[in-house]
Amino acid sequence: MDVLVTVVLVIVVALVFDFTNGFHDTANAMATSVATGALKPRTAVIISAVLNLVGAFLSTEVAKTVSQGIIREGQDGIHISPTMIFAGLVGAVLWNLGTWYFGLPSSSTHALFGGLIGASIIGAGLNSVDWATVVSKVVLPALLSPAIAGVIALVATFFAYRLTKNATTHGAATGFRHGQTISASLVSLAHGTNDAQKTMGVITLTLIAAGYQGAGTGPELWVILACGLAIALGTYMGGWRIMQTVGKKISDVQSPQGFAAETSSAATILVSSHLGFALSTTHVTSGSVIGSGLGKKLADVHWGVVGKIVIAWVITLPSAAVVGGLATWLASTSPIGLIIVAVLALAGGLAFYVLARRRPISADDVHEGTAEREPVAAGN
Repeated sequence: MDVLVTVVLVIVVALVFDFTNGFHDTANAMATSVATGALKPRTAVIISAVLNLVGAFLSTEVAKTVSQGIIREGQDGIHISPTMIFAGLVGAVLWNLGTWYFGLPSSSTHALFGGLIGASIIGAGLNSVDWATVVSKVVLPALLSPAIAGVIALVATFFAYRLTKNATTHGAATGFRHGQTISASLVSLAHGTNDAQKTMGVITLTLIAAGYQGAGTGPELWVILACGLAIALGTYMGGWRIMQTVGKKISDVQSPQGFAAETSSAATILVSSHLGFALSTTHVTSGSVIGSGLGKKLADVHWGVVGKIVIAWVITLPSAAVVGGLATWLASTSPIGLIIVAVLALAGGLAFYVLARRRPISADDVHEGTAEREPVAAGN
């Protein structure tokens, strides 16, 4: 009965993480479309939510990477318990809420993996983590994907301006804005194929660790549906704080740049999902926006903001690992320890919510000043 209660608790917290992932990463798909005025904020989040749900059903390769690859399985079974997974999720959820409050597009993926790795190390030792898989399917994609997406966006932006330099400004704007509706939708679909699966993998990992599901099996249909709905609902909530950063503070995004950034992001994420790479969609989309800024004009990137984002990227995984490790140490001592961790996590989440209510950012703040924006010629 104790194991069953812990498993249910883990599933609930995993879906809470999936929900925070949704509103944390809405900006990945829709920030540039909202910034250029291609889509109204509420329309954007509805489209993104629906396509995140659809994307969750398209593939399970990333879920298998999480449930079968990162945490090592030995002869005596999987080297992690539901209690450790719960503690790892606590670290991931609190990091997501903290970076959301400050409007930083950090990686929900790395927060999740950091929490799980920290919990596994403290609870089961260094050998419980499959470091080869971590390097090949987490670390290397984290390093390469932003650069690849950024280069593609840079080239695409450059050619977009070159090809339309003789077109009328209004005509070019209209064409690119229609294109952004399609490209942003592709990013949302791609996000569902990658990020929703990570929570599927965590729940599947929990069921395997508790003996409710066989080792080496993929997520059940109910897990896929629950995770798809959770991330879709979170996406619908908007995540306006991070959307404001990605859409307005990294670069002065215009329609050609937004179209190029979204197209390069979608292509990178979809290919990675097919290969089972659990990459950070946040890294990809932020890299694309930076690349689109460079593709228009070398000075059109706000490097101070980029520097803060990169620092958040670097410290995300180890910070979540520390919280996950400490939570595991406390939760593993006794049932009382598990309750204390749950109470502290709830208090931390409520604290960020209260702080956010004191300094609210709404859809109107994100949409302000976007209605009249038009692309400028390449030579300007």
